[in-house]
Amino acid sequence: MKVTALAATTPEAVRAALAARGWEPQPAWFAAIGIQPLVVLIEDITEAEREALVHWGAKSGADVLTGDGWALVAGATSRIAPLARYDRAPAELARLAPVLGRLLGARAPPETPRSWVIRGAEVSLEQPVIIGIINVTPDSFSDGGHLASADAAIAHGEKLIADGCRLIDVGGESTRPGAAPVPVKEEIARVVPVIEGLVKRGVGPISVDTRKAEVARAALAAGAVVVNDVSGLRFDPALADVAARAEAGVIVMHMRGTPATMDDLAKYDHVAAEVAAELAALAEKAERGGIARERIVVDPGFGFAKTAIHNFRLLDELATIVALGYPVAVGLSRKRFLGAATGRPVEDRDRATAIACALAWERGARLFRVHDVALAREALALASATTKPT
Repeated sequence: MKVTALAATTPEAVRAALAARGWEPQPAWFAAIGIQPLVVLIEDITEAEREALVHWGAKSGADVLTGDGWALVAGATSRIAPLARYDRAPAELARLAPVLGRLLGARAPPETPRSWVIRGAEVSLEQPVIIGIINVTPDSFSDGGHLASADAAIAHGEKLIADGCRLIDVGGESTRPGAAPVPVKEEIARVVPVIEGLVKRGVGPISVDTRKAEVARAALAAGAVVVNDVSGLRFDPALADVAARAEAGVIVMHMRGTPATMDDLAKYDHVAAEVAAELAALAEKAERGGIARERIVVDPGFGFAKTAIHNFRLLDELATIVALGYPVAVGLSRKRFLGAATGRPVEDRDRATAIACALAWERGARLFRVHDVALAREALALASATTKPT
């Protein structure tokens, strides 16, 4: 008799073991996903629902920890999944079925093709999507003033594409902590010539990093196909309609307050769960505003209204954000929390950025906004190779 411990952190270990013993690919994946450990936090429940969960856990073999108004359920996915079925779950837990069903639906088998629909195209997410950063600002936290002209920015965009990025993000307003807003006309004057120049040279696709509807409208008219809003469409209520009418892709990011006030709002009891709830509300509002679900990417907003400790916890628990069911983008590049871990100054954090991107890929992120595309591409090539089914 021989006993081998398989890696419980990935379904690939179980899938490979089953495939090696004659299972077909799809049944092997479904079985591997089914026995993956799953932990769900259920909040805002009644006393009757809490008691029903405890009784159900005792019968099913799942672990249930409870408190006033909440429960934490842990076990194999296949044991928890019956709670998402009206015909299998206790009658007292009928409210749970649709919510849990949506969460489980987001845990699709890894081989299922996934994509992001942007204006005029579709971006495959089966491999890492690197978003290269062009900041045409004098005061961005790590590269402000480095691109002093539109021509320099355009040349930099060509280099980013050559290094392996699949989307270029052009921004004309710094969102570093404490940054002041830039007038609309000035922001347009910064970003539109760069976007027009990139389009003229066939470099793209292009995203505009802005919180303002008028800037987004001008950028989309110049050839941008994505709007990346750090405010999660909260700063300018008109921006959602602009993006929806243009059928642009949209990145909805989590932030509390504004760049000038966000550091004072970095207060969480459980950062991943709270960010997930706030992001879900923003994404749902975007859908109600006319933006199709398949055009939405969510970004947990590393460094925005979050301390270093919050950022580390958020990175480790990124699967909580992935479980929302939207593709996840991360903006980890050169952030302060990387310096807190490594001791490196802002200009020497690209290696740490690349490692953080690889960790984020393993936890389910699929889009990565970075300054140094070449380093990130290497790290993500290695990370994605380890998670690719054989």
